[in-house]
Amino acid sequence: MKRTASAVWQGSLKQGKGTLTAPGGALKNTEYSFGSRFESGAGTNPEELIAAAHAGCFAMALSAMLGEAGFTPERLEATAEVSLDNVPPAGWTVTASHLVLRAKIPGITPEKFEEVAAKAKAGCPISRLLNAKVTLAATLG
Repeated sequence: MKRTASAVWQGSLKQGKGTLTAPGGALKNTEYSFGSRFESGAGTNPEELIAAAHAGCFAMALSAMLGEAGFTPERLEATAEVSLDNVPPAGWTVTASHLVLRAKIPGITPEKFEEVAAKAKAGCPISRLLNAKVTLAATLG
């Protein structure tokens, strides 16, 4: 299974602007800019989208692992806070993603909850992606 999304950027870093589109419909020419990424301007930014992906992935992974352990969650509310820091010499780097979970799971003990949540945090595909090999094929023309 493969998923795609695209970005179109026009102009310089600080004065330019771009749009993000994903075939699933969540993003359709959604604007982003220097201001939305590094200041408090309108629009989205890549780190916000990584945070949304991480929170969603973690919640689904936890639901699956709870099911495997014999529990059905009533509600899982996950938030991810992604940190983008200027780290010399590499420059701007995603340095962390902090997950916060509020859960309502009938019948689970605190110990089992912590065990399954830790397993979901480690096993979620986005958690694993955050330290992944990246490849590129580029064409000029």
